[in-house]
Amino acid sequence: MELNIAMLSEPGGRRSNEDACDYCAVGDLSCYVLSDGAGGHGCGDVASNVVAHAVLERFREAPGASAELVMSLLYTANQAVVTEQSRVVEQANMRATAVVLILDLVNLTAIWGHVGDSRVYGFRNGAIFMQTRDHSVVQSMVDAGFLEPESVRTNPKRSVLTAAMGNAAECEPAVPSTPLALTGEEVFLLCSDGLWEYVDEAILERELGRAVGPESWLRALEAELLRHARPNHDNYSAIAVWLSSRDAILL
Repeated sequence: MELNIAMLSEPGGRRSNEDACDYCAVGDLSCYVLSDGAGGHGCGDVASNVVAHAVLERFREAPGASAELVMSLLYTANQAVVTEQSRVVEQANMRATAVVLILDLVNLTAIWGHVGDSRVYGFRNGAIFMQTRDHSVVQSMVDAGFLEPESVRTNPKRSVLTAAMGNAAECEPAVPSTPLALTGEEVFLLCSDGLWEYVDEAILERELGRAVGPESWLRALEAELLRHARPNHDNYSAIAVWLSSRDAILL
């Protein structure tokens, strides 16, 4: 099994970038994390970097590919943000989203989890077969039938979250109960709302079909975003992970 990975993280129309994304591998296990920070006094970048660092540090200490581990990674990161909030007064209100993906290339499984409105998409044969559901007020209203699905990109309250990292009282990550069995030809995309707000699912699939690899795919998505984004648009970040069987590569 082969992995090809590309990352993109830009400030967009803002002065600073409050997103963070990174990944690491331990043998045939790999962990990917993306976080979008928020908070007063410009501390969103602190929160997102704390999340990314905590997730990968914990993964390196005890690598695995289970739902229980993903839950543990997110709880650990949440506590790390809470601890950092207490160190500096200006950081008391900082929060962050988090999305984590783990791939196991020996057992051919994937498991993921998230808090907030950063997303994981999964693709097979060029089409989306899974995506996370945002922890947001607007998504809740869409789920209840009060708003149309397109409202997640257009509603004025689209950025109001119902869950975020940095909540000392409660953190409820969304994690599937069991890992997903892989065929070995999947593509995964982790991204912040700064990207998916301007790049809908049809465009993700269209550009995936045109791309020759993860780097060219992300650059095409970035170009689409920049064609439509407002002057002060949000930071945008993404990690693209392409799996290919060795037999397919040899062909």
